[in-house]
Amino acid sequence: MGTVGTGADAIAGERRQLINVAYRLLGSVTEAEDAVQDAFARWYGLPRSRREEILSPGAWLTTVTSRICLDLLGSARARRERYVGAWLPEPLPDRAEWGRAGGAGPTGPADSADPADQIVLDESVTMAFLVVLESMTPAERVAFVLHDVFRYPFAEIADVLGRTPAACKQLAASARRRVGAARAPGAAADRAAVVRHVKEAWESKDIAGLVGLLDPAAVMTADGGGMVGTVLRPVEGGARIAQYMAAIADRAPGLELLERSVNGMPGLVARRAGAVVTVAAFDVCDGRVGRIWVVRNPEKLRPWGQEG
Repeated sequence: MGTVGTGADAIAGERRQLINVAYRLLGSVTEAEDAVQDAFARWYGLPRSRREEILSPGAWLTTVTSRICLDLLGSARARRERYVGAWLPEPLPDRAEWGRAGGAGPTGPADSADPADQIVLDESVTMAFLVVLESMTPAERVAFVLHDVFRYPFAEIADVLGRTPAACKQLAASARRRVGAARAPGAAADRAAVVRHVKEAWESKDIAGLVGLLDPAAVMTADGGGMVGTVLRPVEGGARIAQYMAAIADRAPGLELLERSVNGMPGLVARRAGAVVTVAAFDVCDGRVGRIWVVRNPEKLRPWGQEG
């Protein structure tokens, strides 16, 4: 679980990997950063002699970070019962896109210290994947993410979970079944085209066009965190979602829609007066949208910044 080396540079170099592990475990950039900071604080809190005894600081830091995340996942269930409306993972931008002409948005170089910039955008951070992870028990999630995503052996995962390697293997297998039950995403070009058509239909308030782009059994889930107005329960059915989207268009003059990557997949970003106010992720299958996840909680949109 990491590289050998005890120098300050070697320890600091583990931060990117730890942020990537923690975000996938927690679905929150803010909580991931806090967990990693806590792990580093514990490392530097060790007596120097103890640190020198640790052959792989990276492995030690990963184990500690994972245990912190495990504890947070346990308490998160209680917190989310008090959360206003649906809870969704924090969406991630792709900074490279925001440098395009007319596409100002989040600022900062790709190698910035912002934790959101350190997260690798791959299939294990898509909104659909993170939502499935949310359905797992904390132990299943840790076993699955560490083994299937980061390829850590069960012997080391057992040290994190305090269980036998065999038990960890069973946890990962159970989690894998949940992931396997989720629909596989369509081709990248198809996803981008469908999302573009949704944008165009929404902007023109074409309800019939929207209905045609949505699966009849589509579900839209929104997260406002009680801080901004949005539906508190999922909107079910393509026709109902289309009507809701058209009503929003009527009530949102001056809203600018942009096609942007959301957690590595084609999505839409809405801005007002240069500030990102909504980020929408889509699950596209067979040319139609099956799920829409809309994040409006401003605390979860901090990585998206504001136009300069």
